[in-house]
Amino acid sequence: MTYIRNVWYMAAWEEEIEGDSLLARRLLDKPWVIFRKADGSYAMLGNLCPHRFAPLSQGRRKGDTIACPYHGLEYDAAGLCTRNPFSDLIPPHARVDAPPVVARHRGVWFWAGDADKADPALIPDFSAIEVEQPMVHGRTLFPAHYEIITDNLIDLSHTEFIHEDSFRMNGKFLAGQYSGDEDETGAIWSRWAFYDTPRPAWLYGVAADARMDEWLDMRWHAPASMLLEVGFTLAGRPREEAPVPAFVNPHILTPETAETTHYFYTRQPGEEAEAMTRQVFEMEDLPMLEAIQHALGASAEGAAFWDLKPVVLNIDAAAVRVRRRLMKLRREEAG
Repeated sequence: MTYIRNVWYMAAWEEEIEGDSLLARRLLDKPWVIFRKADGSYAMLGNLCPHRFAPLSQGRRKGDTIACPYHGLEYDAAGLCTRNPFSDLIPPHARVDAPPVVARHRGVWFWAGDADKADPALIPDFSAIEVEQPMVHGRTLFPAHYEIITDNLIDLSHTEFIHEDSFRMNGKFLAGQYSGDEDETGAIWSRWAFYDTPRPAWLYGVAADARMDEWLDMRWHAPASMLLEVGFTLAGRPREEAPVPAFVNPHILTPETAETTHYFYTRQPGEEAEAMTRQVFEMEDLPMLEAIQHALGASAEGAAFWDLKPVVLNIDAAAVRVRRRLMKLRREEAG
């Protein structure tokens, strides 16, 4: 798989790394260990000791260093071996990778490429999810290439069919207005608008007989960091006069391997919200995306996808832009 390197990927939610714990996670086809340092910042190291390739995540924390569980070599947060218990000599190649890591928007992000280009300002803005009310920060491992999952998220019209029982859109997307565009930040937007529709039964605080205008905006930043906003106004009124705040959710993807992807999201707390999330993700989306992955194999990525000559519909404007942007980034990094 050709990973785009000079971008920020999300490695974990901050709450997944508590105290002196060592979090083992496979990211971009490589094993890593992530931990929180004494000053509250984070470090991420290649998870295999270069001596006999034991996983450092099974080792012991000693301050901001990790002692290999196999022969005791110690590595600091920069990935350098600082102690060889068998000799004062430390082999020059006794080191592990340690990419730049930044905590932002309650997530831990790492830069997979040239460290000199790792500007934290390039991390997409997810400040909208930093809210006071309690939210569950979840992660699901999907058995599909991240571009297949991106196709699914950037084109929400599939909700009409895959999620027919969960969301009961009842033809709303078929009558909606769609557009796909880009903005000056490099974000690609997939936008749906529905006009003069009945108030959803679950939308409280608005009269039951009210007619509503609704929008669904999905924002994408490379390689696969998405933010969904769903909002409602009284029919004919501008968004600024919405009677209830818009619902905002992150949908952030980081490849585990070429065929598996970490999917980071938030949801409301409670058993009902948990059950709904499980139904939508695991019972509806996942089987379809897994089937597509099996059908496409390596053709899920980049130019190989277009070699299949997929049919393009008017609702694919943003999805096409995203895939073309990823191909462009791969070409640029390949020189």
